[in-house]
Order: sequence, then structure tokens, then C-alpha cells
Amino acid sequence: MCGAIRSRCKLNDSGGEMIKLIITDLDGTFLNSQGDYDRERFASVRALMAEKKVHFAACTGKQCERVEELFGEYSKDLWIVGDSATRIKFNGEYLYQSLIRNETGLSIIKTLEAANPHHVIIACTNEGAVIRSDTPQHLKEKVRKSYTTMIQTDNLSSVTSDFVKITVYDEAGTCAQTRPFLTPFEKDVYIVVSEASWIDIADYGVHKGTTVKRLQEILNATRAETMAFGDGYNDLELLAEAEYSFAMQNAFEETKAAAQFVTGTNDENAVQETIIRILRLQS
Repeated sequence: MCGAIRSRCKLNDSGGEMIKLIITDLDGTFLNSQGDYDRERFASVRALMAEKKVHFAACTGKQCERVEELFGEYSKDLWIVGDSATRIKFNGEYLYQSLIRNETGLSIIKTLEAANPHHVIIACTNEGAVIRSDTPQHLKEKVRKSYTTMIQTDNLSSVTSDFVKITVYDEAGTCAQTRPFLTPFEKDVYIVVSEASWIDIADYGVHKGTTVKRLQEILNATRAETMAFGDGYNDLELLAEAEYSFAMQNAFEETKAAAQFVTGTNDENAVQETIIRILRLQS
């Protein structure tokens, strides 16, 4: 793989664009099947990125605070494109966010509740991720893996804040069947079925691609200077904003087809290993 990358990415002494920004999805991509990563290896990766003056970003549906929790001491120089790319956070400060109006969000929630009484609706606000208090305990634990600040309520209609995003988790994997109920809201919000068990709803026109463009503007990094990794349907727009786009071996076939390269699986620590291989080519 290294030889092909050397030739296509022009990272040798003959010139060409240098990578300034590396962006990775988390679940199914950077994180392994246990929702963790090789922290010892990441210390080396982080040092190499610092040496090469490369910015590193996590682009994820997870709550920004949950990303900070996952990366711990490493989060202080980590760019977070979090909450389904509705926010950019760096060094504890939000530099960008786009919200769904409360009235629109409550209408969506009402529609979702009528469509399927069994899935979990996660209504994210600036205060935290709001879920119904009668959600089964094992599903609360599932939500906790992505959201540090969780608020429970008897009725989601009691939320008065605007929404950062609205997410659906369907244990039965029938999100594709739920999606048509949301058609009336397509002019108000961006909707993506990222996989069979997940739907993400953000403000209109807001997705990983648009927010990554904002991050590139902030960092003065072009598409030609960006490398990205992903596995899901919601990573298609992310990969489109990177000249050096990598799909995981465990990615959906559509995601693999959209990427310039296919690397190993998330359980093989492929993101970190690929970063090391490529940055060592960069003089």
C-alpha cells in the first residue's frame, strides 16, 4: 500500500501538497469494536503529527464532551467536529454550532414517537442529551457510550431549548423503515440513516462535509491537504472533502466506492497505522 500512496499522494521529495489536517470518524473507524483505541500507540501518532505540524480532528456523532472523555489528556489539542458535525470544539471552546429550532425539533420528536414507540430518541440540547426516563436500562447504557451529559425526562415535549441534533437508536435495526415518516421535514433539517440502527437529524444543510469545510477554513487547510477516514453512510460527505480519503475494510460498500483508498479494519488499528505510514513519507 505504501508505494501506491507515495505515488498518488506526492508526499516524497518531488513536491506536491503536504497534509495539514487529518480527520477521522470514531465508531467503526478509529475506535475498535469495544469502543476504545490503542492509547500507547496514539501517543506515538500524536507526537508524529506534532512533528509534522498536522492538525488532528475527530468527526463524530458523539457528544463533544464524550470525545473529550475518550481522549483524556490528548483532547487539549484535538479538534472535535462533534454532535453529528453540528459543532466544532477546540480546547474547551465551541467555535461553531448550528441548532434546530425548538418548534421544529418538537414536531420531529412527535412524528418519531408516533412512527415507532420502541426506538430511543436522543434529543440533544446545549444542556445535554435528553432521553425519556422510562428508557430500558440497557439502552440508557448504550446511549451513555456516546453522551457524557444525559438528562432524563418523563416527556420529551417538555424540552424548551433549541436542539443541537436529534438522534434515533433502534435496537431492532429498522431505521430505514422509519425514515419515510421524516420526509415532511426535509426542507427544515438534514436527515441521514447512518446505519440500520441509527438516524441522525441536524440543522438544514449541516453534515460532516459542510462542517469539515468550516474547519478547513479555520485551519487554512485545503481539500488537497486533508486526509480523512470513515466507514458509514454519514461519512460520505466527509470523505468527499479530503483528497486522501480512506474507507475502512469493515465499511459499507458504498463508502468504500466513494473513497480513494481502502485500509484495514477498525479492530486492526488501521487508522493509526495508516497515519504513521503516510506521515513518514512526508518530508
